[in-house]
Amino acid sequence: MTAIPTFKILPAILLCAMPTLGFTTSYPLTVTDMDGQKVVFRQEPQRVILQDGREVLSLALLDRDNPFRRVVAWNNLLKKQDSGSWNMLHARWPQADQILDMGFSDQGEVNLETVIAKHPDVMIAQLRAKQALKQSGVLAQLSTLNIPVLFVDTELHPVQNTAASITLLGQVLNQEENAKAYTDWYQHKLNALQSAVKDVSPKPTVFVEPIAGISGGGESCCFTHGHNGWGGLIEATGARNLGSELLPGTSGTVAVEKVIALNPDYYLMSGSKRGGKGSNVIPLGYNTDVAAIKAAFGQLRNRTGVKDIPAVKAGKVTAVYHHFYNHPYNIIGMEMLAKDFYPQQFRQLNPTADYHTLIRTFTKLPDEPINIEYHPE
Repeated sequence: MTAIPTFKILPAILLCAMPTLGFTTSYPLTVTDMDGQKVVFRQEPQRVILQDGREVLSLALLDRDNPFRRVVAWNNLLKKQDSGSWNMLHARWPQADQILDMGFSDQGEVNLETVIAKHPDVMIAQLRAKQALKQSGVLAQLSTLNIPVLFVDTELHPVQNTAASITLLGQVLNQEENAKAYTDWYQHKLNALQSAVKDVSPKPTVFVEPIAGISGGGESCCFTHGHNGWGGLIEATGARNLGSELLPGTSGTVAVEKVIALNPDYYLMSGSKRGGKGSNVIPLGYNTDVAAIKAAFGQLRNRTGVKDIPAVKAGKVTAVYHHFYNHPYNIIGMEMLAKDFYPQQFRQLNPTADYHTLIRTFTKLPDEPINIEYHPE
């Protein structure tokens, strides 16, 4: 392996948290969204619909005092899929529970009457949902009603589009100072990471199993991501994501026998604490129980076939907080991966500490305990 300088955390990076004075958005405003479409705003949007409710974590970087202040309707995926984050947000902003939860799905299902009744200025949607929204007729109907749709992206091309999406939202919502403060820090972190791994050879091969244990009574395997989501974050570290080479699309299932034969250097399982009971998913996230994480991890690691994967046998198996795959704070997910794949180069890197720095510096979210990864003992 080629020797390279040890990655160091630079205290001076906190200077990025100091916004430059003088950013004020002028309206009418024309922007180009992550779909490449021109979107016109005649005034600052005050009533926002979130197709993916996790976008409130992007708003937390911008409308820091209250990320819910503009939200009139949303798909509260956090309550369903990441109950730790939802409980954290709800405790700080209890009024969030009164916001209309439309149950917006990636299949484009939504009651448009509820949308119209909220008199929205814009719907913010993830780019992955565009085709479903188009096929269901939602985009055409919103266009008829002169309700603009602004596409952002933190999943299909997470490394390329996350910071750009925050910049876009900062422009549209007249929060360019806050957006720039965060994206400068984000880009500094990303540049440092990619510079450190550039000359490392050979690069590791990785197989990731998102939301391991979600189906088949916790026994099925192996769902994975292609170039998007976790695949994109893996590739950002210079590693080879096997799902990108095996899948024709964004996600799919690979037989465990195939994974064994391909012999990846690392095996990852993602998970989060989910609403309801009976989930076999590893409950990572805010205010989670380490004993429960350890138990779920052990059960999933010992599944038929999975326990025979060489990387799993060798202890090169890690659990990671699932939602970094589609998250404005995904730089922390990339740091976690880099530290796992290149421990010598990143021995001084502390992703959990960086997560808390992010929260304290660029948001007013409660800075609560969070488990973002788990390694076997």
